[in-house]
Amino acid sequence: MALTPELYDLIVRIVDDRVRDIKVAREEYERLRESIAKLAEAQRRTEERLERLAERVEELAEAQRRTEERLEKLIAALDSLRVEVGRLSDAVGFGLEDIARVVLPGWLHKNLGVEVDELRREFITIGGREVEVDLYGEGRLRGERVVVVGEVKSRISESDVRRFYERVYAPASEDLGVRVVGVLFGYLVHPSARRRARELGLHVVASYGA
Repeated sequence: MALTPELYDLIVRIVDDRVRDIKVAREEYERLRESIAKLAEAQRRTEERLERLAERVEELAEAQRRTEERLEKLIAALDSLRVEVGRLSDAVGFGLEDIARVVLPGWLHKNLGVEVDELRREFITIGGREVEVDLYGEGRLRGERVVVVGEVKSRISESDVRRFYERVYAPASEDLGVRVVGVLFGYLVHPSARRRARELGLHVVASYGA
């Protein structure tokens, strides 16, 4: 069979088509391989971020655990401190009461003319309720029977004066049927407490100035 020009051209076209198909397939393969490589790299970076995130979460959980432990210790320490402060306050309060029982009778007589033999801690019924007062004593002022009621605090503020007036002095003045002398005694008296006491008809006495 002779290779005619027509047959030659046909063979050339077929070969060219096959080469072209192979080239296209090769290019697509390369692009696919590059895409897979990029996807693998992205997957690797994602896994690395996830690992770092997991480590960070674990670190945060450990920090949270340590913080909770410290808070528990702090709460326990505060509870212990509160108990100790309460004990100290009781000790200071009763110590002040002892001083007040010794000092105030003389102060009342010297400054107000009130004669009272004894001041003691007492429960009194006022306003239909039982109230404990730090200082209570019955005495006389120019022949008139009076009752002394007092409160002892290490530091006396304006709010302490107001509360004592509302809780003890005012209702006692209404219910006891006698003249009531109200006194607050402490180590330190704030100037605002003295002003409010004068306004309310009360007396504040500092231990250093009694």
